Amino acid sequence: MRLRYRIIQSQTRIKNRIKGLLYCQGIQIPLQFSGSARWSHAFILWLQQLQMKTSAGNFTLQNLILQLKEIRQHNKNVLQQLRKEARHPDIAPIMKALQGVPGIAFITAMYLYTEIMDMNRFANDNHLVSFVGLVPSTQTSDENVYVNGISVRQNPFLRTMMIEAAWTAVREDPAMTLKFKELSKRMKSQDAIIRIAKKLVTRVRHVWLKQEEYVYALVA
Repeated sequence: MRLRYRIIQSQTRIKNRIKGLLYCQGIQIPLQFSGSARWSHAFILWLQQLQMKTSAGNFTLQNLILQLKEIRQHNKNVLQQLRKEARHPDIAPIMKALQGVPGIAFITAMYLYTEIMDMNRFANDNHLVSFVGLVPSTQTSDENVYVNGISVRQNPFLRTMMIEAAWTAVREDPAMTLKFKELSKRMKSQDAIIRIAKKLVTRVRHVWLKQEEYVYALVA
């Protein structure tokens, strides 16, 4: 998973270089390639047929396209290996349980598994929530404790993914939807979604340890 992360970072850099080259050449990307169509097979074919203003520009573009194709193949190979690893008898039941949680698809489930490995090393829900990085930071004086925003201490992979999963959960799970609406009445939606993400992390711990299906509409 760490290898895949580095590959995705490299792929993003190549894409940004291609966009930068097009911008410098004054070439606008057609509207048909906006949104999900960006970086599709059709978009790559369009790039390959472009003619830059100079031979150096053409060489640079074709070289970047070649790099993009190669890095995509690397990513495909890694994904195939990840799916093979996920079928291991010790991992498959956990992966099945995790992917039943709203917002958690294969990649997020693999990040959870590879970053945690052994759920029993967390004595309770709060320990896991702290590991992910969904607890507030605090400052203490002689007499007072001041609670600030979310802690800067986090697992760099899991916190962002669990927050993204929480946004899906509030759309798909009626109980999470209701809880999010209640929280949003007394705090910003960004703060409310952190609370939902914390609840989702506790559900992850439960389905992992019990290896049972996620229960929708369970009062949160």
